[in-house]
Amino acid sequence: MIENSSFFDPLLRWFESLDPVVGALIATTFTWLVTASGAGLVFFFKDLSRRTLDGMLGFTGGVMVAASFWSLLAPAIDMSPGEGFARAMPAAIGFALGALFIFLLDRMLPHLHINFPENRTEGPQTNWHRTILLVMAITLHNIPEGLAVGVLFGGVAAGIPEASIGGAVALAIGIGLQNFPEGVAVSFPLRRNGLSRLKSFWYGQLSAIVEPVAGVVGAIAVIQMQPILPYALAFAAGAMIYVVVEEVIPETQLERYTDVATLGFIGGVLAMMLLDVGLG
Repeated sequence: MIENSSFFDPLLRWFESLDPVVGALIATTFTWLVTASGAGLVFFFKDLSRRTLDGMLGFTGGVMVAASFWSLLAPAIDMSPGEGFARAMPAAIGFALGALFIFLLDRMLPHLHINFPENRTEGPQTNWHRTILLVMAITLHNIPEGLAVGVLFGGVAAGIPEASIGGAVALAIGIGLQNFPEGVAVSFPLRRNGLSRLKSFWYGQLSAIVEPVAGVVGAIAVIQMQPILPYALAFAAGAMIYVVVEEVIPETQLERYTDVATLGFIGGVLAMMLLDVGLG
C-alpha cells in the first residue's frame, strides 16, 4: 500500500485497484502513446537540429541506465535468497541472458541505427528499404523497455515486497519520458529521407507498438512463474544496458555535440533516480 503522501497518490491508488496485467497493459500503452507524441512533432516542425537530437538521445540513455539499476537490478538482488555471491547470482544470470538476447536479435534481424549510413546495416543482408531498417532498430530497442514494466507489475501481483506499485509506475513514467525523444529520433530522419509527414509519424509511433505486447507477456510470465522474478528483472536490465552501449551512446558520438549528449545523459539519470526514489 501507499505510505507517503504525494502528488501521484491518486494515480498509484488507481493502479493498485487494477488487475496487474491490465495495469501493465495501460502503463505500456502510455509509453507507446508518448512515443507517438514525439513522432507527432514532425507535423509541426520541418526539421530538428542535430544538437537537440543528440541531447534527447543522451537523455534516453541516462533514463535506461538509471532504470536498469534502481528499478530492476537492485530489487532483483534484494529479493534473492542467500548471502554474498549466491545472492547476486540470479541477477547476474538474468543480466547476462538479457544482454545475450538482444545480441542474438541483433544478429538475426536486419536493422539500421539512426544517423548511420546504409552501408552500416546490421544483421542478415537484405534488400529492405532504409525506412523499415530504421524502424526495426528502434523496435528492438523497445522490447526490453516494455518487458521491464510488465515484469514489475507481475511482481506486484505476486505479492513480492520489493516489487511495489510505486516502483512500477515510476518505471513506466521514466520509460515514457525517454520514449518521447525516441519518437522524434525516428520520425525526423524518415522525413529527411523523403517520406511524407504522415508516413514519418506512422513509422515513428509504430516502433513502440511492441511495448504493450512485451509488457503483458512479462507480467503474465512472472505471475505464472513467481520464482523467475529476480531473473526477469535482471534480464530486462541486461537487455536495456546492451541497447544503450551498442546503439544509443554511439549514435550521440557521430557529430560534434558529444557534450550536449553527455549532459542529456546526466539529466536522464537524475530524472529516473528522482522518480524511482520518490515513487518506489
